Amino acid sequence: MAWGYNIFQGAVGGSGSIRTYLSEHVRPQPGDHVLDIGCGTATILDSLPGVHYVGVDLSPGYVRQASSRYGGRAEFHCQSIEQFVVGNPGTFDIVMANGVVHHLDDASAAALFSAARLALKPTGRLLTRDGCYVPDQSRIARWLISNDRGRHVRNESQYVQLASSCFATVHTRIRHDLLRVPYTHLIMECSR
Repeated sequence: MAWGYNIFQGAVGGSGSIRTYLSEHVRPQPGDHVLDIGCGTATILDSLPGVHYVGVDLSPGYVRQASSRYGGRAEFHCQSIEQFVVGNPGTFDIVMANGVVHHLDDASAAALFSAARLALKPTGRLLTRDGCYVPDQSRIARWLISNDRGRHVRNESQYVQLASSCFATVHTRIRHDLLRVPYTHLIMECSR
């Protein structure tokens, strides 16, 4: 139900939250090579400035919709992270995994971080954005995160520990303001 996913994403976050995330954290430039792991229906492309985009997702329905809408300006693959093979290692400026890591157990998360590192140029960056447990979190945010489809929501140090297995530098930022509902995101920016 790709249309349901798009409606939900628009209702709780809308394009404003995506633009904020992109401008403050991802900072894409025209011409950047971007790999989006867990791309969903790839609506993020509406807010990206003329990049070379490759999207990967496990859901055939999401990939079908993304290909139908953006196939002329992007490349899509329907694969799990464990199956994904980086076609051009070391060529991506940015790898994104938006709302993905909290769906993965530790072994699958390690595969994601390893694939991202392999895909990135030496100066490239991996950006992740996931629900996160923090002290003194709003009860509504904690409830929403606890009832997310992702069964592997972690605290900040647990996410950092996973990312640090492949990346020397992991910067984090906790955000409570990216959705229209109370929610806590951890954004990680990882580099060699």
